[in-house]
Amino acid sequence: MQACAIRLELRIPAVGSLKGKRAVLRPHIERVRRIASVSVAEVGNQDYWQRATIGVAIVAPDAAHLESLVDRVGHYFDTQIDLELIEMFVSYLEAP
Repeated sequence: MQACAIRLELRIPAVGSLKGKRAVLRPHIERVRRIASVSVAEVGNQDYWQRATIGVAIVAPDAAHLESLVDRVGHYFDTQIDLELIEMFVSYLEAP
């Protein structure tokens, strides 16, 4: 078993309120859940309307599958026109 946690720092330039931010983020979070079968949540910057921190948890049977899912999540957020991916941090979890 392989596992990792991803922290994505995002900028959302076209919104002017927290309500607008949620309207932009919600469909992206749901889409990533569907395309990669991962757990996703907004985990930081909830009070800032043009910034978001998204957390993603991934568990896979082997390292190759895990890397494929990490790449898929990163590529998804990197190619969105209404979001700017500022940074992506991946923390691999050691299984005993």
